Amino acid sequence: MRRTTVPALLTCALALSSCSLVGTGDDEAADRSTGDGTTEAGGPVVLVTHDSFSLPKKLIRAFEAETGYELELRANGDAGSMTSQLVLNVDNPLGDVAFGVDNTFAGRALEAGVFAPYRGEWPDGVEEYALPGDDEGVLTPVDNGDVCVNVDTAWFDEEGLEPPQTLEDLTDPAYEDLFVTSGATTSSPGFAFLLATIAAYGDEWPSYWEDLLDNGAKVVPGWEDAYFVDFTAGGGGARPIVLSYDSSPAFTTTDDGEDTTTAALLDTCFEQVEYVGVLAGAENPAGAQAVVDWMLTPEVQAALPDSMYVFPVADGAGLPEAWAEFAPRPEEPLAVDAAEIDENRDAWLTEWQDIVSR
Repeated sequence: MRRTTVPALLTCALALSSCSLVGTGDDEAADRSTGDGTTEAGGPVVLVTHDSFSLPKKLIRAFEAETGYELELRANGDAGSMTSQLVLNVDNPLGDVAFGVDNTFAGRALEAGVFAPYRGEWPDGVEEYALPGDDEGVLTPVDNGDVCVNVDTAWFDEEGLEPPQTLEDLTDPAYEDLFVTSGATTSSPGFAFLLATIAAYGDEWPSYWEDLLDNGAKVVPGWEDAYFVDFTAGGGGARPIVLSYDSSPAFTTTDDGEDTTTAALLDTCFEQVEYVGVLAGAENPAGAQAVVDWMLTPEVQAALPDSMYVFPVADGAGLPEAWAEFAPRPEEPLAVDAAEIDENRDAWLTEWQDIVSR
């Protein structure tokens, strides 16, 4: 069976990539003061994002035409790097509004006071993804997706080998030297995978990682490296098991669109939710609030799957046909309490780095 290469745009998934759009904002138009300390509608509004932010230009133009604001996008690395920059610059904010802080890093941003309270009207379904502990309502859910181990089912069929199904299977000698994952300290999906193993194995997770590495698991810096270099179905690599997303199989369909050549292992998944919020000290808070509201509009929610390869949070947004057929979702993804992540993140990452460096 001929396999269709994943489109290049899949690099915009929640991993390290460079797919940001540049708005038409004019820096010299800056803050339009009314003289009473408020900002009138219009002028530039700066949206800080991770590098994987991507929406159709027509949606951005429509937002600008309808609101009078000029949207300027500023990319700041992956979700982890962006969050760190927001925290470091909390007293001199990088923009007016930020999108892309996820549930694995949100606690750090809340503790540092990065965001200002704002909650607009949420469509049905959004409340389900609200960040636990966000009592002031500073973060608005926008999208979600699950980081999952993926397998090249066509490769396994050709080899006559049953693919793995669970995290434990990845340590089986039958799959020696077949798995590649992005690193926990260098990519957000890599950190999500570490959290999945912590959720599954508790305090025994270091032993699991030692077994995983002893079985030949390869750790690379980012998702792109894993998927498009080492994965057999992504870039012609030699490893048919990769860390990716539950949506990924929708992009490895056969030429006739009747089947997919990969599958996500739904017992290995960890859910990520991405948020948008008004930055504390924003020069254009009204424009920032308009952006937050815009991210939950039916038009933006419907565009998320094809633009950023994530699932919308609003009910009724709809999914591409291939997603409905080839991207089933886990019923009970692995999870770690947000407060526990905040308390232990640095220690976990330090211990993980020690293990993979041996």
